[in-house]
Amino acid sequence: MTSRKRQAADSLLPVRSAKYQRTEENQGIWNRWRQLGTDAFTLGYETVRLGYLSLMNSSQNPGISQVTSQQSEKPNQTGFLPSQATHLALPPRLSIPEEFHKPKDSQPVAGLSRLSSSLLSCSESSNALNGNGNSPPSTLTGHTSVTPVPSTSKEHIQHSQSYDFIGNSAHRRGVVGGIRPRQSRDHIYARVHRAKVQEDRKKDREELVQELFHYKRSTGYTSDFDSFKSLINYQARLEILERHALSPSPSLTDLRAKQSLPGHSRRHSFSDDVDPDFLERALRKAKKSFELPPPKPFSPSHDRLRLSARHRDEAIEKRLRPRLPKALPPDADIQVNALLCKKGVISKVARESVNDRDISRLLPSQWLNDEIMNFYGAMILMRSESNRDPTAKRKMLDVHYFSTFFWPKLKNEGYEQGRLAKWTKKIDIFSKDVILIPINHNNSHWTGAAINFRQKRIESYDSMNLDRHQVFKALRSYLDSEHRNKRKKPFDFTGWQNHNPEDTPQQENGYDCGVFTCQFLESLSRGEEGFRFSQRDMTYLRRRMIWEIGHAKFLDGP
Repeated sequence: MTSRKRQAADSLLPVRSAKYQRTEENQGIWNRWRQLGTDAFTLGYETVRLGYLSLMNSSQNPGISQVTSQQSEKPNQTGFLPSQATHLALPPRLSIPEEFHKPKDSQPVAGLSRLSSSLLSCSESSNALNGNGNSPPSTLTGHTSVTPVPSTSKEHIQHSQSYDFIGNSAHRRGVVGGIRPRQSRDHIYARVHRAKVQEDRKKDREELVQELFHYKRSTGYTSDFDSFKSLINYQARLEILERHALSPSPSLTDLRAKQSLPGHSRRHSFSDDVDPDFLERALRKAKKSFELPPPKPFSPSHDRLRLSARHRDEAIEKRLRPRLPKALPPDADIQVNALLCKKGVISKVARESVNDRDISRLLPSQWLNDEIMNFYGAMILMRSESNRDPTAKRKMLDVHYFSTFFWPKLKNEGYEQGRLAKWTKKIDIFSKDVILIPINHNNSHWTGAAINFRQKRIESYDSMNLDRHQVFKALRSYLDSEHRNKRKKPFDFTGWQNHNPEDTPQQENGYDCGVFTCQFLESLSRGEEGFRFSQRDMTYLRRRMIWEIGHAKFLDGP
């Protein structure tokens, strides 16, 4: 900063900066013309550059048709040889009138040739482009005839919709010839519309479930609406797994998974978005049951009269049988609460044990895991072995219990590869009365199966009443393989039947299948032909199982 003081005649600020000197008025006009010329040159350069890039891409991209004319060397209307004419498919943005769409063996159009010659100049003939796929040289001379060839390939259509010009894979990842990919935006009310559609669909599903629940209530369904919703969702998911033989959805909780949080109250996950098609099918099935005409009258024969009398006797016997109580005795109920508060290992029997996390699975609305199923089976096996004594008060069947890991071995690996012969190395299953097998289907549903040697039956008990033909097939194959291995001859299936009783108790929710399976197997071990429990007894049976597992013995009484 200078130390010279400003004179009184000097202005406060300079009129113009000293960096820009005053020029004549016409000098500004010439500068503007000079800038215009620079812009025109830049525009031409960019145009040639784009054309060059299009040629390179067309020579490397198979989606762009490139055919070199091999006609005579006589010059055509454009003044160059046909061998120099390369027919290329122009990018979709460079639209060409229909009169230019000529067959590829026709002569190039003069107007299009002038257009291409003004855009591109090649240093070599176009034969260099049709060689071994090499890129053209950097210097462009000569003339090139460009004839559009329609391309209907999927790749061409996809690229033309996504970019202004067709490029190779390197250009598709970024900017193509200085032009960025177009980005589509959602409508300003798109989010509101999607929310409204989801809300309408949810209301429709709710109405279908309500109507189906009304029909089920009229046919004897006793549980509440929330349990019915879980049952419908559970049936839909099991139908998907059975139909497509898929692995379970991530939204289905793993039955074999350990509990991560001790205080977690629910071990199943159900979505509210039930497939409307499934609800429609279930509703049509329920309505059809009401629309069926009444059975035609018939005159009963002697066999039918005997069968009817037998059914009446069974109904009377079932009524005379004591029903299950609604709650445990007060002292046993207090012990159950104490077991639920206990931490660590709760009980042991044989080689099985359960801890506090396992036994908490017997709380309401929870699936059972392998530890609970195998512990209960070990108790059944121990009771059967202890009652072989002739002086025992209650006679039990001679049973054998396979663990929950037997079925995956048999189904996925087979008898030989799964080495199932070692499972019966110390026992002879053919001398037993009944073989009890718990089955986990697709890691999402428990059922019970039995090989009944007393009555020559392969039995399956499912609380969801699904088709289990694969169970009968697999167990028959196992019996034959085991008999060949131990007795060295095929098993004789004469008189054997597949038994799937229609009066099997059915669950009315999506989480009690494990409790039903345990009670199926326990009743079969006592030689019971029927089951006297139902969905209304599940709360009592869960607490009873907690007491029995905690004390490693069965509770006396009904």
